Amino acid sequence: MKENEEYVFKINHLNLYYGETQALKDVNLAIKHHGVTALIGPSGCGKSSFLRCLNRMNDLINHVKIEGEVLYHNTPIYEQRYDTISLRTKVGMVFQKPNPFPMSIYDNVAFGPRCQGLKKKEILNKLVEESLKKAALWDEVKDRLKNSAFDLSGGQQQRLCIARAMAMEPEVLLMDEPTSALDPLATAKIEELINELKEHYAIVIVTHSMQQAARISDQTAFFLMGEVIEFNDTDQMFSQPKNKKTEDYITGRFG
Repeated sequence: MKENEEYVFKINHLNLYYGETQALKDVNLAIKHHGVTALIGPSGCGKSSFLRCLNRMNDLINHVKIEGEVLYHNTPIYEQRYDTISLRTKVGMVFQKPNPFPMSIYDNVAFGPRCQGLKKKEILNKLVEESLKKAALWDEVKDRLKNSAFDLSGGQQQRLCIARAMAMEPEVLLMDEPTSALDPLATAKIEELINELKEHYAIVIVTHSMQQAARISDQTAFFLMGEVIEFNDTDQMFSQPKNKKTEDYITGRFG
C-alpha cells in the first residue's frame, strides 16, 4: 500500500470551539485504514468532540467553529460543498447507550438502506442477515426478526446498533464508549466483535477504560484539556509512554 493510501483520515492542526470555549487545540492525528484507534483521557478532555469531527456530527451543534483540516481519503471534509450524507454513510457511528429504533429487529437493520432507496425484499433480506452475522447477533435473533428491538438485552441492542451501522456498508466505525452502559459479559462480547471487525474496518473508539484500550486497540491517543499529549502504538504507549502526563494518567495518578 502506498504511503498516501495508508490512512483513511488525516487530521492537521484541528481546533474546535463551542462558542468562546476551545474544546480541541491543534490536534494532529492519522487514522489507519484497518485496526482500532483508542481515544483515552479524563472526562471533558475532547475525546467525543474529536470523534464527532470525523463525520461532521458537530455540524448539528449551535455556535461550533472548526479550524484546521480533516482529510478523508485526502479530501477535506469541511469544504462547503462536501456531501455530509455520503460521509456519514461511509463513516458510521455507534453511541454510548444502545439506541435502537422503536421498530422490529429486521426494520432497524433495514432502515438505512431503505432510506437510500433499496426496496427489493431479497436484497434487503440478505443485507440484514449479513449485517447481523457481522455483528455476531444473527444466531440469537434469526427466529424473531419481527420482534421489537426493545425485547433484546442491552448488549444485544448495542450489537444491533452495530449491525444497523454495518448495513450501510461503511468503511469507518466510530464508537463513543460503546460498552459503558453494559455489564462485563456484554462488554466482552462487544470487544470480541471489535477484534473481528478491525480486519475489515477502521474503528475509532472513545473509552474511559485503560484496560479496554490495551486489550482491543492498535494505536492510542491520550487527550488532556483538548490537546493530544501522546499518540503511539498502544503497546508502546502502555509499556513506555514518552510523556510524563501520559504515564501519570495510565498509572492512575490522576483522572
